[in-house]
Amino acid sequence: MSQEPVYELSERKKLILKAIVDAHIAEGEPVGSKYLMESKQIPCSSATIRNEMAELEAMGFLEQPHTSAGRVPSERGYRFYVDSLVEHYAMTAREIYQINELLQAKMAELDQILLTASKVASNLTNYTAMAIKPKSNRAAIRRFDAVYMDEKSFILVLVASGNRVKTKNVRLGDDVNVVLHQSTTDLLAAVLNEHLQNLSANEITLPIMMSMETAMGKDAALIAPVVKIIYEVMSEIDGGEVRVSGVDRLLQYPEFSQPDRMKEILGAFEKQEEILNMVSGAAGDDISVVIGSESSVKVMDNSALVYKPIVKDGKTLGAIAILGPARMDYAKVLATLEGLSGNITSLLDQDHKSLPNGRNQENDG
Repeated sequence: MSQEPVYELSERKKLILKAIVDAHIAEGEPVGSKYLMESKQIPCSSATIRNEMAELEAMGFLEQPHTSAGRVPSERGYRFYVDSLVEHYAMTAREIYQINELLQAKMAELDQILLTASKVASNLTNYTAMAIKPKSNRAAIRRFDAVYMDEKSFILVLVASGNRVKTKNVRLGDDVNVVLHQSTTDLLAAVLNEHLQNLSANEITLPIMMSMETAMGKDAALIAPVVKIIYEVMSEIDGGEVRVSGVDRLLQYPEFSQPDRMKEILGAFEKQEEILNMVSGAAGDDISVVIGSESSVKVMDNSALVYKPIVKDGKTLGAIAILGPARMDYAKVLATLEGLSGNITSLLDQDHKSLPNGRNQENDG
């Protein structure tokens, strides 16, 4: 794949590009040299501005959507703007108050804090926001219990870290030649606790499974189906979650107003996998700005996703994200995410023991 050429932009080109991006963010329309002249932002003649705009287009920073004289920023133009030109956004007193309200809330669980923060983010920016619980790939079961029901069924109880409880009703198929008794389920629980306690899915090896089968004796056939269920539960715990706030706000922007376009975006929210993979793979706690085709999410053309991981003690606990058109108000979005993440970190510091580990019991029976 050929590498894109690297361009050094003159100060005048930077000034013109910034003015075009700012105007397009505000109005959503192509920007022409006449507008830049009349706005008095560029101290040059109309001819000079036109020439500079033509050069920025040739360099890939601007695009001409149709035959009018106006230009719009390209993905490269937005990327340069975000990396080099965006100014610090000074939040209003009301915006600061809304963000600081998070500190007054006595929420016991991180999931609820992230969801509340995402709603605040959506309200402040007028874009769609997401509370993201990333994939951990480190789920482990602290304790196993097995409750005898009848000769062919039992309840498997799995207690994960944070006292999160999952229960599975297990009914043995005809291919599993085991007749259950109370003593069978008691032995199964003991074997699982001895061999699998606090192991991640990657650490459950074939030799461990063989040792478990040996320990189960004549009921060794139980191990394979039970370990399969344990893998499934670990995957559910590890799988992450995306909760969306303010999805209807996207309809205000022409980029999302067409029914087919909105259907694509809603489909991405429902599948979630691509968003989770992108956020879960982020390193550190820096804000990431993903514009259009830079994203692994297939329907992100002409859109931008900005997200901020929430990290404590080197572990990513979650993330807040904002989705909008590629011409989103980046300065405001960046300031909002920084403010919210600072408040979430303060909340975590105030109640470090209870926040990540709120009790949450789930029954899958």
